[in-house]
Amino acid sequence: MGNTFGRLFTLTTFGESHGAAVGCVVDGCPSGLELSLSDIQAELNRRRPGQSKVTTSRSEADEARILSGVFEGKTLGTPIAMVIQNRDADPSKYLRIRDTPRPGHADLTWRMKFGHVDWRGGGRSSARETVSRVAGGAVAKKLLGEFDVHTVAFAREIGGVECDTDFVFTKSVRKVINGNPVRTLDKKTAKLMEDVILDVKAAGDSVGGIIECVTVGVPAGLGEPVFDKLNADLAKALLSVPAVKGVEFGAGFNLAWMAGSEANDEFIVRGGNVLTRSNNSGGIQGGISNGMPIVLRVVVKPTASIAKKQRTINLRTKKPASIQVEGRHDPCIVPRAVPVVEAMVNLVLADHGLISGFIPRKL
Repeated sequence: MGNTFGRLFTLTTFGESHGAAVGCVVDGCPSGLELSLSDIQAELNRRRPGQSKVTTSRSEADEARILSGVFEGKTLGTPIAMVIQNRDADPSKYLRIRDTPRPGHADLTWRMKFGHVDWRGGGRSSARETVSRVAGGAVAKKLLGEFDVHTVAFAREIGGVECDTDFVFTKSVRKVINGNPVRTLDKKTAKLMEDVILDVKAAGDSVGGIIECVTVGVPAGLGEPVFDKLNADLAKALLSVPAVKGVEFGAGFNLAWMAGSEANDEFIVRGGNVLTRSNNSGGIQGGISNGMPIVLRVVVKPTASIAKKQRTINLRTKKPASIQVEGRHDPCIVPRAVPVVEAMVNLVLADHGLISGFIPRKL
């Protein structure tokens, strides 16, 4: 089972949705990086459940403990182990539907592959697993910050409501995004997105959207030919996030309707550096970063757990059945997926930073 990600900067995650705890081990982080529990907790707080009316009511503080790899406020270069207890798990709602796979979930495929599975909230296939990614991504974020590389994600679209505000990287942009429950760029759009989510929630349904992610400060030269392209590793990382069903870079699928003269990024010199006039490639050409901002977007499907009655089968009787999923679920996973997307991008960039030599093994 693929529980470990990365080559030099690696993340291994563990734990199930309704088990005792979830956690991770980060290996390959250089020694000498100043790292505190507050660095980790700040990111976990952005992902944790129960933050607003548009998220699940499951109340998890998601308080992390660092077990190893940090001493006297700095990393040792040894594995950094972290654990987060599950304190508000309630598997009772899943007992009566353990033999009726939920449409849109991994219940059936996991049972077909492994036979014996944890049916409580999806076990390890649950998005609860992403708390470990955010914890590991917080280490990568702190490391990249030492080299002035910064990643910011936000909700570009939710349920057909699109944020048309242009993204500009400033010191205050994170404050704006974190200052509204849907994690978008302006208050007006945030209110419209929130209304859409509350409407589908009242109807017992769910909605999806698009998350945009921008990274500034990435030097030219990250990425390896031919199969280890930077965009290939980013795409793999992002498609491993539960509910993500598509990834595009730069102009993305709009390139299909452009002429070559429109799509090509012409070269210019600015401040002595060779840059591109446009950024249709999203900061990556031939699988290698070109020094421009890395721009990507991911499609997040509607939350699979909904209160509406759906058709399924009973795995014991092999007969048709109906199901209504009870419990506490996000009517839209986009807002809480924003820090997860950032974490996965930061993990990939930290890994490629070490591979390229941009990040040294010892700070």
